[in-house]
Amino acid sequence: MENLLATPVRPFEVMAGKIVPYIMVGYIQVTLILLAARLLFQVPILGSVVLLYAVVLAFIAANLAVGLMFSTIAKNQMQAMQMTFFFFLPSLLLSGFMFPFRGMPQWAQNIGSLLPLTHFLRMVRGILLKGNGFLEIWPNLWPIGVFLLAVVAIGLKRYRKTLD
Repeated sequence: MENLLATPVRPFEVMAGKIVPYIMVGYIQVTLILLAARLLFQVPILGSVVLLYAVVLAFIAANLAVGLMFSTIAKNQMQAMQMTFFFFLPSLLLSGFMFPFRGMPQWAQNIGSLLPLTHFLRMVRGILLKGNGFLEIWPNLWPIGVFLLAVVAIGLKRYRKTLD
């Protein structure tokens, strides 16, 4: 980290440099999952795979930005790990992934609507199973974009160029 801090890079460049490799790893994972879904489980893919990959990019970037934001807020690695548990566990529970979204209390739906996973699941289901296009997924894509911008802004604001 000391070598990185000695360079003239800006905070956004540091954050982008940390996010891009993980986006590539995410794409590899998504490709393997789609292949397994299609070849092993005969899950129909009715929509555009290109659109699906664009949605995946937004989702991966938003989640990686959350991690970077937590790393700018936390004082140590343990604290950052605890923050991620407090973010990702509610994401799984309140997104509609484990429990039906409309069956949850209104307060849980309100919180779930702020989380990127909720919108991502709706888009993936719509693209894969219904063949939804861009206009159908837009109502779920823009909240992820807003979330991404907000989290990146917080991360950039809190980014420190010192090792203290």
